[in-house]
Amino acid sequence: MEATAASVTPSFSAWRQPGFYVTFVLVLIGGGSVILMGQDTLRETAFTVLMFVGLAASLNILMGYAGYVNFGHIVFFGLGGYFGFYLVSQFNMPLFPAAIAGGLLSVILALVVGAAVLRLRGAYFALATIGINEAARAFVSNFSPFGGSTGMYVNFSSYDEYGGAAEALWHTFTLLWLVIMVLVVVSFLVKNSRFGLGLIAIREDEDTAMVMGVRAPREKTLAFCLSAFFPGVIGTLYFFKNGNVEPEDAFRFQMSLEILVMVMLGGKGTVLGPVLGAFAYERMRGLLLTSIFFKNLHLAVSGLFLLLIVLFVPGGVVGWVRTRFPRWRRFLE
Repeated sequence: MEATAASVTPSFSAWRQPGFYVTFVLVLIGGGSVILMGQDTLRETAFTVLMFVGLAASLNILMGYAGYVNFGHIVFFGLGGYFGFYLVSQFNMPLFPAAIAGGLLSVILALVVGAAVLRLRGAYFALATIGINEAARAFVSNFSPFGGSTGMYVNFSSYDEYGGAAEALWHTFTLLWLVIMVLVVVSFLVKNSRFGLGLIAIREDEDTAMVMGVRAPREKTLAFCLSAFFPGVIGTLYFFKNGNVEPEDAFRFQMSLEILVMVMLGGKGTVLGPVLGAFAYERMRGLLLTSIFFKNLHLAVSGLFLLLIVLFVPGGVVGWVRTRFPRWRRFLE
């Protein structure tokens, strides 16, 4: 059996799985209800949750399906977001095309970097991705067109075409919501296609998969690029919403660790897992940061949480429920 990169369309029977629709409807209702309520505070909270859902779900394409743990996933968010923000702030490009451009730059970076690091496996690949993030941050900090170490700020006149700053925030949230729904569909398409089966075979035993006809280098590269595209788009939207971008904010290594926790918490290799994991972790993170005792220890708690998940619930919440309640399996894709 040969898994080809072009075979990303699932069979008709795959579309009948209710688990996909459960995930899609959760995101649809969640974002839609925020827009209907029109509350600024709720919008900001929902934006953060959706951003983490997108970062976790995109990482899951490489980590959950192919089994490659990327500690530098945030570099695509940072560099793609930097480029998209640069186009908006310096050339007054409309937000959506700029976000797509940010995603495409992340894909180019993934192609270049993937040619080298995807030859590595296991801990060697993970360590290499840490170095990529640090290299990208050092490059941006000394790259004068991107503002160097001080970063860039948006010209407030850029918000005028969206009806002012307040309306621009709602416009950005709506775009993010739509991007996340597209990402959920893409994640489902990948998992239930021949391409996805090839990735899963690589995750289980790469050498055996290659013997069986899976073109592992090509499949891994495609998964790496697909995983990189969405963070670049999300980064552009995030920095545009904030009105500025700085190297320390764009390439936070701790965020890469938190994204890993979200994927593991919800259930790697599933469509619903990253959505649930991002929502649950963000709520827990908010409680920790507002706690007098834990506000400076939330990363330590996150690390402990990840250790407990790996040791006792390696399948995450979705995996645990699917094991304990077999009748629910078809609702948990």
